[in-house]
Amino acid sequence: MRLKTKLVLWLTALMFAIVLLLSALFVGELLRQRIEQTAATNDVMAHEVLLATRSSVELGLRQQPPTDTSDKGVHDAVVLVLQQQSTLIELMNAIVRYSPTVQDVSVTDAYGTTIISTDPDAVGHPFPFRTSLTRVQTGGMVLQTREVFGPPRVLDISQTLERNGFPFLIVHVGVRSTFLKNSYEPWLRAALWFALLAGLASMVAAALTANAALRPIEQISSQLERLTLRAGEGAEPTPAASSGSDAVVRVAKTISRLGEQMRSTEAGYSALQANLNQMLDTLRDGVMLFTADRRAVMVSDAVAYFLNSPAEVEGTSSSMVGKQLEEIFLPGSALGEAVLAVFDSGEQASVSEVTLEDGRQVQVSVDRIEDERGGGSMGTLLTLRDTESAAQLGQELEISRRLAAIGRLTAGVGHEVKNPINAMVVHLELLRGKLAGVHGEAAVGAQRHVEILAGEMQRLDRVVQTLADFSRPMELHLRDRDLRHVVGVVVELTAAEMQENGVRVQVDEPRDPLMVRVDGELIQQALLNLVLNAMQAMKHGGNIEVRVRRDHQFAVVEVADDGEGIPPEVLPRIFELYFTTKPKGSGIGLAMTYRILQMHGGTLDVRSNTDAAAGERGTVFTFRLPVAGGTVAGTAANRKVMGERV
Repeated sequence: MRLKTKLVLWLTALMFAIVLLLSALFVGELLRQRIEQTAATNDVMAHEVLLATRSSVELGLRQQPPTDTSDKGVHDAVVLVLQQQSTLIELMNAIVRYSPTVQDVSVTDAYGTTIISTDPDAVGHPFPFRTSLTRVQTGGMVLQTREVFGPPRVLDISQTLERNGFPFLIVHVGVRSTFLKNSYEPWLRAALWFALLAGLASMVAAALTANAALRPIEQISSQLERLTLRAGEGAEPTPAASSGSDAVVRVAKTISRLGEQMRSTEAGYSALQANLNQMLDTLRDGVMLFTADRRAVMVSDAVAYFLNSPAEVEGTSSSMVGKQLEEIFLPGSALGEAVLAVFDSGEQASVSEVTLEDGRQVQVSVDRIEDERGGGSMGTLLTLRDTESAAQLGQELEISRRLAAIGRLTAGVGHEVKNPINAMVVHLELLRGKLAGVHGEAAVGAQRHVEILAGEMQRLDRVVQTLADFSRPMELHLRDRDLRHVVGVVVELTAAEMQENGVRVQVDEPRDPLMVRVDGELIQQALLNLVLNAMQAMKHGGNIEVRVRRDHQFAVVEVADDGEGIPPEVLPRIFELYFTTKPKGSGIGLAMTYRILQMHGGTLDVRSNTDAAAGERGTVFTFRLPVAGGTVAGTAANRKVMGERV
């Protein structure tokens, strides 16, 4: 069955169900109104009988007062009076005779015994239980339908005559359900026919409406098929499109093909954009792409590093997009003059070097992108490279190579030394056990030598374990962390030790979060090593300043102390494994810190001044980490002095 046919049938069935439900509610409401009318009419009759009964009792007792005034005597007198009142009995018979729904009328006493009734056989007998018509009237449609159209039964309408606040006589009007059914059947049959005709009409109308509403799908299908063929560069139509199949199915398949083409194109574009952004973020070189009219369309974050003038730098790299070349590189600056000169040369590719105002050597490279179809230049790629940064990168690579070689060496040495150490420890314990049973001065001397050997073996084992820990691969658990929070945790951890050594810590950090994607525990360990080194460099106390800031695409943390400084001949070796100038140092802290930052794509630099007369005596360790994507750091600093707390 075609999908269009299914939709038409489904809409038709839905419309019929709605009309059927509304029709049932309509018939139910009519039934409720008829029952209310019947109950109201018969209730009036019951009141008439009640008034006639009261008049008859009052008149009869006035004419024949009871000799016995007890309750039983009064009851017997009332029974006798009612049974002698022919007028009351005629009224009750008239109601039964002329009402189409009333079966009988009875008057009972408070004990349920029938005194008079239109049914002579019921007099003197207990009145049977009957369902109240009032209960049916206030009930739901299901109850009303079951009572009226179910098995034949008699429904009751009652009115009570009270004496001294208690029921004395009760008038019952019996309504036969069969009479109600016969009375309701004519209008009920008409209502059902009306509901049936309305349902059929709604089905026809729904079918015509659905068919008319779905007809434009044919036009939509043809338009989508042409769009798909155009997107597929003239591909052959699919069997679904060329055949006379259901239009709804063709539209669904065509939209699915268009969706796949769009998702494929979007995925390729997103991957290309992500790769390009990642490449630009990791580059230290400034990269800019200009159109043929010298307007910037792509700018890497590193470009801001080369622009020093506030007039040249108005914001992040995104603010430079769309600007002209002359708006970014002002002619009055050394870099601006060099870039404009290279652009004006008109050469296909050119390279020049320029010295900036701050002494940095920058290499300017220009590559022009030509249109392969002979349409001239499409754009220009500008690259700015700091030669000092290139040399620094080479130095970092050399340190990394040394650390890698040391790691391979320590892993092998640790493995080879561990097993002999274990064997020596075992035999040393056996020797200690044998000497325990020997006495004398020679035994005491031998025992002392054994203890010395045991202590040295333990120290050697710790050294081997340190080798194993350093060479063991680290697993990074990266997530976005606020670098300010990492610094705060380290300061809290070292607070007590700083106070004991008379060291005052001062933190200078930005107001806004500075997010980096790092393993928080490893970065805390790296920063902790730097802070403790700074504290240990000041034997008589002093000040440590931790400065947190953003430098373009990098987050920077500086740990500065005012200690004695590191001698120039020692400075190149401080990152080497096991190199230390401390009597109790292990020589692994700075090497581990360097390794942690290297694993996060960061760098670690150091500068030191040992001149006692200099104003900036001391050592400054600086590490950089790439900023997490989308982070904007504030420029205003929030300075916190933590000397009172630590």
